[in-house]
Amino acid sequence: MITIGLTTWTEHPALIGGEQRPVTLTEYAGTLPLVELDTPFYGIPTAKTIATWQAQVPDGFQFILKANQAMTTHGKRDQAVADADLQTTFTHYREIVAPLAAAHQLRTVLFQFPPYFNRTTANIDYLRQVRVAMGNLPVAVEFRSPSWFATPGLTQDVMRYLQSLRLTNVVTDEPHNLNDGVPLVGTVTTPDLAVVRLHGRNAKGWFNQGSNWRKTRTLYKYSEAELQEVATLVTQLAAQAKDVCVIFNNNSGRDAAPNALRLQEILNLHWTNLAPQQLDLF
Repeated sequence: MITIGLTTWTEHPALIGGEQRPVTLTEYAGTLPLVELDTPFYGIPTAKTIATWQAQVPDGFQFILKANQAMTTHGKRDQAVADADLQTTFTHYREIVAPLAAAHQLRTVLFQFPPYFNRTTANIDYLRQVRVAMGNLPVAVEFRSPSWFATPGLTQDVMRYLQSLRLTNVVTDEPHNLNDGVPLVGTVTTPDLAVVRLHGRNAKGWFNQGSNWRKTRTLYKYSEAELQEVATLVTQLAAQAKDVCVIFNNNSGRDAAPNALRLQEILNLHWTNLAPQQLDLF
């Protein structure tokens, strides 16, 4: 199965006929079967919040949740992985997302590591500790340091290591060079799931980290030819993994939803687990 989603659900006017207002989760779930949420990165949601999300979507709807920033070592370049507070965070996170996992609505937990999470012995071991701390929950790993992909042979070793830990390699489309960003590595490391995250190809906005960096780094609209390339990639991954989840994160200019809907057309995808859409008769 191939599913397509966006980051958050509120900021996609293309899903509601161009209306300039926040999109509701139920409206979003009437068009797309998958969403990625970054709110857990900033603060682990409450059990009530999780229940509210579940009440607004059909049973088959899927969530990708970002790991909390403490779990991805953000803010700590020398993370003390045995720290008691960190272990408490892992435990609390697992408990909170348990209802989603029990309902088969948690597609994966996304560990997006910071650019300074380099390939070191300590960080290689931390990946193992992540798997232990997360138990049997699905985990996807997105690196942002090119040190994990320094040579083709090293990249293969990293992919084999992720495979041994049952960690999904996130296939990332983003600007990159020798010193910044990461290449697109279309390797499937978990047979049940492949994840593709599309950040856009705006190199100028991506590499120039000025005051407007967060607004411009994903300011990009994929062309028809590029979407055809993405479709080919997704088809190749679908031949290797049971499920492929595609996330569009190129939303600074509100281009994520139109690009996602066009990719759906190219791949001729039809999902049956969508929320009923209400008709505006008046």
